[in-house]
Amino acid sequence: MEHYIVSARKYRPDTFTTVVGQPSITSTLKNAIKSNHLAHAYLFCGPRGVGKTTSARIFAKTINCLNLTSDTEPCNQCESCISFGENRSYNIHELDAASNNSVEDIRSLVDKVRIPPQIGKYSVYIIDEVHMLSSQAFNAFLKTLEEPPAHAIFILATTEKQKIIPTILSRCQIYDFNRISISDIEKHLLEVAGKEQVSIEPEALNVIAQKADGAMRDALSIFDQVVSFCGDKVTYQDTIANLNVLDYDYYFKLTDGFVKGDVSGNLMLFNEILSKGFNAHHFVIGLSRHFRDLLISRDTVTLPLLEVGGEIKERYRKQASQSSEDFLTAALILTSECDIQYKNSSNQRFLVELALIRCAQLTELLKKKQLMKP
Repeated sequence: MEHYIVSARKYRPDTFTTVVGQPSITSTLKNAIKSNHLAHAYLFCGPRGVGKTTSARIFAKTINCLNLTSDTEPCNQCESCISFGENRSYNIHELDAASNNSVEDIRSLVDKVRIPPQIGKYSVYIIDEVHMLSSQAFNAFLKTLEEPPAHAIFILATTEKQKIIPTILSRCQIYDFNRISISDIEKHLLEVAGKEQVSIEPEALNVIAQKADGAMRDALSIFDQVVSFCGDKVTYQDTIANLNVLDYDYYFKLTDGFVKGDVSGNLMLFNEILSKGFNAHHFVIGLSRHFRDLLISRDTVTLPLLEVGGEIKERYRKQASQSSEDFLTAALILTSECDIQYKNSSNQRFLVELALIRCAQLTELLKKKQLMKP
């Protein structure tokens, strides 16, 4: 039986070109390599799963490549690149600061720094989750970080830059990685699906991308989970069932009910949602997002901010044209207030039901307000 490799590892980028969603960072690093303006210490910070450690490894691989390509990418053919690919390179050293955060661990690292590389020019030391180092470990690391040997380069990676002491920050070039956009995640997942010979609906891709919350690693993990459930044909309905995501259809039906003032119908629809095991707080957050998406769908200028698939985007435009801006703004305020009050409420279901009732009364209230105007 063939050994299975998860997509996050199988399709991990191995060149700067294949890094998704960080063009400014990859181009800056490539230019630094091309002009030979390499710093001795870098700090890669940003949310999880956006390519910090991956970019650090590619950087280490590229600066040690013996035959760089014309666009400053590793050749993947020289002895240095091959050893990187087979995880046997002595030019890259990784330390997980979450589990190796003592002074002794840093002193051991400092001792290794003195040893020059056997192949290539540089020894690269990647310290992941560097904010987890103890204050004593940080202090033990300071001098080496400021004045390392010419062959040593440090790359510190962290999800919490604010926890790193200023003396460390001042010694590093700082690169802030962004959350990966939904469109970039969708595009990359579509490429992966093609390579894996998996047919996937655009709406299913969008659900996975939104669920990943800007993290490509999470998106690939969710993709694997959905493929395990659906097989080689992934549909929107199967995806929301597997991920326990509330169907857009419920939000469209509720909004139609709000516009018509159908209080009882919407309360029964909410009861159906709860009976299917969905969390009421997540429902409120989703309803707020729905009103926000309807609001931006009313204007062609803000329409690009709508991050949904083609068929659903058309439904948003149609419903937005049937809902007034005043109604959507008022409904958004009501659901946002419900979201804020939810955790402290002693009767959370009633709180959500009250918000739904008030949303259903908005159309009538706005009509009366218009009649009262002079």
